[in-house]
Amino acid sequence: MRLLLLALLLAGNLYAYNPLTATGTNSITTLDLTVKDSARGREIPVRVYLPAAKSPAPVVLFSHGLGGSRTGSAFLGQHWAARGYVVVYLQHPGSDTGVWHDQPREKRLAAMREAASLENFLLRVKDVPAVLNQLTTWNKTAAHALAGRLDLDRVGMAGHSFGAVTTQAVSGQHFPLVAESYTDSRIKAAMPMSPSTPRAGNPATAFGKVKIPWLLMTGTKDTSVIGNATPESRRAVYPALPAGGKYELVLDRAEHSAFTDRPLPGDSERRNPNHHRAILAISSAFWDAYLTGNAEAKTWLDGAGPRSVLEPKDEWQRK
Repeated sequence: MRLLLLALLLAGNLYAYNPLTATGTNSITTLDLTVKDSARGREIPVRVYLPAAKSPAPVVLFSHGLGGSRTGSAFLGQHWAARGYVVVYLQHPGSDTGVWHDQPREKRLAAMREAASLENFLLRVKDVPAVLNQLTTWNKTAAHALAGRLDLDRVGMAGHSFGAVTTQAVSGQHFPLVAESYTDSRIKAAMPMSPSTPRAGNPATAFGKVKIPWLLMTGTKDTSVIGNATPESRRAVYPALPAGGKYELVLDRAEHSAFTDRPLPGDSERRNPNHHRAILAISSAFWDAYLTGNAEAKTWLDGAGPRSVLEPKDEWQRK
């Protein structure tokens, strides 16, 4: 009888874990700040979503896609902050909204293609440690709004599209033709959304030695007119990753914009509301499992939890 009661109790606890629950949504504070990287003479705008609790919280960085800004994909930052994370959205000058905003409509695509450059890639990957360094300083500055609010021993990194490229680079991707490593050891888990295979070399070389947990997200119609990424090329990343804390979500009929707040020019599919629901649930469980060490989240993530928020044709795998 005692064993039966224990089993029922454990089952009840597992069932009780819900990554879609967001407490304190109305208490989130949003701060717009600027990181000044004096070594590069560069200013990096950031938007910080602060949870209601004042105690130090794990930090999740987010890198926007080409032509985006710190204000995009707010649905992610709001939900993660409501679940107790400090979420910091980076804006990367040179590959942000400034690329297209003042351009005539007929010249915007060309301007975007030009901005998808090696130069901007290098600026982006160096923005990440610059922001982490500044967060460390602010966390120790008594008069600052972020003082004592950040647990910088538990940092996650996420990004979409060019932001996924940025995320991959700073969280373990290997570049065989480059002597410098862009990996930042302060990042403990990463979530590339619309990931990309390398332009040079092969996926096995690029991703075969990733040491930290990765959660990949893409869709069966996740294409890009810039860089010519296809659903097939995006899905070539997961097989190249070593086993251990690696996951892939493929949303049925999800286009590139599924991971953003609104449709993009050229979209052909109606937006599926369940895509955002699935993204929020699975990403939250991933952060809970690997940034906070939540055993129930890990059980949910590695068990039947993800399928409970997915539709029949969505694909989910782990290793």
